[in-house]
Amino acid sequence: MKFETDFSLKPYNTFGIDVKARHFARFDSVQELQELLQRPEVKDEPKLILGGGSNVLFTKNFEGIVLLNGIKGIAVLRQDNAFAYVKAGGGEVWHDLVQFCLEHNLGGVENLSLIPGTVGAAPLQNIGAYGTELKDVFVELEAVHLETGSIHTFDKNACQFGYRESVFKHAAKDQFIVTSVTLQLHKQHQLNTAYGAIKTTLEEMRVQQPTIQDVSAAVCHIRRSKLPDPTQIGNAGSFFKNPEIPVLLFDVLKEKHPDMPAYPVSEDRVKIPAGWLIEQCGWKGKEIGNYGVHKNQALVLVNYGGAEGEKLLQLAYDIIDSVQEKFGIILQPEVNIL
Repeated sequence: MKFETDFSLKPYNTFGIDVKARHFARFDSVQELQELLQRPEVKDEPKLILGGGSNVLFTKNFEGIVLLNGIKGIAVLRQDNAFAYVKAGGGEVWHDLVQFCLEHNLGGVENLSLIPGTVGAAPLQNIGAYGTELKDVFVELEAVHLETGSIHTFDKNACQFGYRESVFKHAAKDQFIVTSVTLQLHKQHQLNTAYGAIKTTLEEMRVQQPTIQDVSAAVCHIRRSKLPDPTQIGNAGSFFKNPEIPVLLFDVLKEKHPDMPAYPVSEDRVKIPAGWLIEQCGWKGKEIGNYGVHKNQALVLVNYGGAEGEKLLQLAYDIIDSVQEKFGIILQPEVNIL
C-alpha cells in the first residue's frame, strides 16, 4: 500500500485530464483497504474510488483522497449442469473477466466485450451493450463500507439495477467500495445477436453458426470501428445515456423525423439512440481546438491532448441544449462529472 500526496491523476482517467488529488493510495486486498480507511489522514477526507478511470470527467483537482482498487483474482466458485458461478476481484479489468469466461466456454457476457473499466465499477452503472446488461448475469457483490470498514453483501434486488443505474448512484452513493462481483454464466449458450450490427458483422465474418466467441469477436470489431482507443485519443466511451421516451411522444417526433430509430422498452416507452440525436444536430466530427466530438461516433466526446475538463463539460451542455431545442428530449450524461 503506497500513500502519495499532490498526485497527478492524468494517467488514471481515460480522458487524460491533467488534475491532481491531494492524496492517493492503491489497495490490493480487503484487509489493506480496511487498514487504509482507519488512517487519520484518510478517515475524515472526501473519498473518490477509481477503477479504470473510464467513466469520469475531471473538471478540477480533487481535494481529498483517491483510492485505486487493485484487488485481483478470477475463479469459478461452483458449477452445475446449467451454470457456472464466477467471482472476480473489483480491481480486475472488465474485459479480462469476459476473456476468462470465453476461455472457459461460459456464456452471458460476450455482448459486454471490450467495455472499458474494472469489475468493481461495473455494478455501479449496470454496464450494458448490444442488448445485454450486467444485471442479466449478476448474482451478488461484496463491498466495504467506507465509514466503518465492514463488509456488506448485495444481491441483485439490493443493487436496484436500472438502465445505467444502481443503488450506488442513489441511496448508497459514495458509501461503499466494491471488492468483488459474482456472476452466473450459462453452459448452454443463449446468443443475443439481434441488437445493433452484430448479426450483420457475423455475416460479414462468414459465420453461419456463431459461438459466444464469435459474438465477442463481432462486438469487439464493432466497438473498435466506432470508438477511439483511449490510449490514442482521450475519451470515456459513450458520454450520454440513450433516452427513454413515451411512445406517444415518439409517434409525434416520427412524423417530423421519419428516419428516427427506436427500440421498445415497454408497452408505452421506447429508447432513442442518443448518438443519432446528436448527429442530427450537426455535432458528429466537430472539432473545437484540442477537443470535440468523435468523427465515427457522436456519443463520444474526445480530448485530442491538453484539453481542460471544464471545456469538455461545456461541450456536453451545448450538445444537450441543441438536442433539447430540436427534439424536446433532454440527454443525461452517463459519465460521472467531478
